Amino acid sequence: MNGSLLFVGHTGQRSGAEKVMLALVDVALAQGLRVCVACPDGPLADALPAGCAHVRMPRLGMWGQTGLGRLAGLVSLPFRWLAGGVRIRRELARRPARVVCNSLFALPSVRLAVAGAPRCDRVSWLVHDTLSSRKQRLVAWLGRAAVMEAVAVSGATAVPVRECGYSVVVAPNGVPIPAAPPAEVRRAVPLPRVGILASVTEWKGHRVLLEAVAEIPDLHLDVAGVPFPGDEPFLDELKRRADRPDLRGRVSFLGSVDPADVFAVWDVMVSASTSPEAGPLGVLEAMAHGVPVVGTDHGGTAEYLAGGAGVLVPPGDAKALVEALRRILAEPALREGTVASARRRVEEHHDIGVTLPAMARALGMSETPL
Repeated sequence: MNGSLLFVGHTGQRSGAEKVMLALVDVALAQGLRVCVACPDGPLADALPAGCAHVRMPRLGMWGQTGLGRLAGLVSLPFRWLAGGVRIRRELARRPARVVCNSLFALPSVRLAVAGAPRCDRVSWLVHDTLSSRKQRLVAWLGRAAVMEAVAVSGATAVPVRECGYSVVVAPNGVPIPAAPPAEVRRAVPLPRVGILASVTEWKGHRVLLEAVAEIPDLHLDVAGVPFPGDEPFLDELKRRADRPDLRGRVSFLGSVDPADVFAVWDVMVSASTSPEAGPLGVLEAMAHGVPVVGTDHGGTAEYLAGGAGVLVPPGDAKALVEALRRILAEPALREGTVASARRRVEEHHDIGVTLPAMARALGMSETPL
């Protein structure tokens, strides 16, 4: 397949949404497309494969600022959107391309770039955010005029996007599925070890999880993940909380990890996000590896864990999380049933060998190019 494809992201960091985009970049390159990614410098740009061009962008969203830094970030945001739009428009003037916006906070720059531009007649938005705040809905509204279709990674994520006036289809996230059944992936003698695999930022629910673990003696917590730039003070706060007597010696901060390594030693994974996730890859990966998941009952997490594929708790409710952890650790039948249901769901609906080509088709990457 010939033609050009331009992906646009708001951050230079590399989390779940960016991992999905990188997988789509590989698909596009394999089809013979000329591929460019417009994003800030950082781990994402460093991970771009050979043959993929990079357009340097300003940060198009907020990132961990507090106090005057946050005010300055808000004031500068429209100017950064404008600068990003200029750079995208310049790239489109040089080479016509289809555009895939991989981020809510990149939408305003994309709209500024393609307004009246004759060299781009298709813009798709790959939706990795469940719109749950006025700020998010406002940003979505700002980008609506530029987008032909939105492709949401879960049904829960599609609902508020439709309410904002977008035409939406659902193309769910997927993950590789280990060949071995869960019983062979898990270790033979379970230990009371719980983990969270998420970027270390406030809305991922680490505070709630620490308070829950503090109520369960002899339970160890692994915190896997790194902070976004600007969120380092939040990580320091978590470490101070973990050093108090009720948790001291029972919390490990692992930093960046290979998910397969931690899944081999965790009894339970917790997705504690206080704002709704769209399509959390970590939850799907745990389900595929036979690790039972306790997750908050909203967004894509609730969709993935429904019907016995996990245990759901109200967001921000430490007491409910304590009860759920105690149950799943104490009841072998519940754990076994959850693991089996989760594995079936991933095999039937989230096998990346099926979902990734379907997502590429939904984004128009398999159609006749420009």
